[in-house]
Formats: sequence, C-alpha cells, structure tokens
Amino acid sequence: MDVKEFLKSELSGWGRYERIIFPVGIFAVILISFFTNDDKIALVSAVCGISYTILAGKGKISCFVIGLCGTLCYAYISYKNGLYGNLALYMLYYFPMQIAGIFKWKKHLDRKTKVIVKTSLQNKERIFYFAAAVLLSAAAAFVLKLMNGANPLFDSVTAVFSVIGLILTVKRCIEQWYIWTIVNGMSVVMWIEAYFAGSNCLATIIMWAVYFVLGIYFLYCWQKEMVRR
Repeated sequence: MDVKEFLKSELSGWGRYERIIFPVGIFAVILISFFTNDDKIALVSAVCGISYTILAGKGKISCFVIGLCGTLCYAYISYKNGLYGNLALYMLYYFPMQIAGIFKWKKHLDRKTKVIVKTSLQNKERIFYFAAAVLLSAAAAFVLKLMNGANPLFDSVTAVFSVIGLILTVKRCIEQWYIWTIVNGMSVVMWIEAYFAGSNCLATIIMWAVYFVLGIYFLYCWQKEMVRR
C-alpha cells in the first residue's frame, strides 16, 4: 500500500458527527491552552494524546505513529512534575510498545475497511489481568513512596493500569476501554492536584478529561460493533 492509499484508508469510515466533534474538540484544547498560557510541550502532548485515542478508537493503525510523539512529550511533563512512575512507563514501555503496535495491528486489518478486527478476553484472562494490575499497583506505590514521588498511589495505579491497557490495545481487546476509563478518571484527579500545587498543566488536565469521555464513547462503539458480528 502506498502513502496515498494509506492516507485514504485512514480518513475513511468516520461518522458525520465524528468528523465535526473530534476536530472541534482538538481545536478547543489548543485555544484554551493559548488563552491560559499553558506549557507548549503540554499542548503538543494533549493534541497528540487526543488524536491517538480517537484513531485507536476508530481502529486506525496510524494511532501508533501519533502516539510516538505524544509519548515523548508526556514523559518530559511527568519528569518535570515528579511523577516518576509515569516517566518510566512512557519511556521504557510506551515508546517501544507503540512501535510493536504498528506491526501487530498490521497483521489484523480488515481487508476491506483497513480497520482492525476487534476481540475480547475470556473470563479467566480478565481475572488474571485484574489481579496482576492490583498487585503490581500496590508494589509500585510502595517503591514510589520510597522515592518521594508527588502522588505515589495515583501515580502507581495509572502507570500499572496503563501498562495493562496498552497490552490490551495491542491485542485489540474491548476490555482495554474499561482499563482506560479507570486510568483516565484517576489521571484527571492527579493532574488537578499538580495544577493546584503550582504546575502549569491545564492542557494536560483537559487532555485526560477528553480521554475519559472518549474512552466511554469508544467502549460503546466497540460493544455495538461486536454485537453486530
């Protein structure tokens, strides 16, 4: 597939309202960021992050390309705010997983629509992932507390659940959206606390709030599509 065909496939399959609401949402984040004189790296991270979530929700493989840029930006922001769990997560895990996602999704694209074929976990797999997330979150919180992290509990839970969420994203599982809803909700609270502590991160707060809404929306969309199959 050449570049022209790839772009054509990535721009196809969008609903009437999605074509309006998604760009307007990104533009609104940009405007708010400029009016509040928000950190420019935070703005780029927010735009890339929202774009990544939208493209992933639509099953477009280009989400991982945008994700690489957003990963680097968010890692820098996490470092500046003492969120070392998120820093390690994005540099040591998210970055290579974005690259792996490109190759994994490429093998499971619908030949007609060029959109990924969705899957779901078995019950025993759900129990395994949930138990692993809880145990690893507890261990990470202990380590981050020893490192004097800014918010060890929220930092550890969002970091560990994000690891699980990205695994499920690469595996194309609908359960990823339940994980992302937890991560996004807790991240909103975490960054609001950072904002009131003096961090100039309003765009990051808005980014996570948008993620939260998008996560619920795409959970609904994926459920609807899988019921039709």
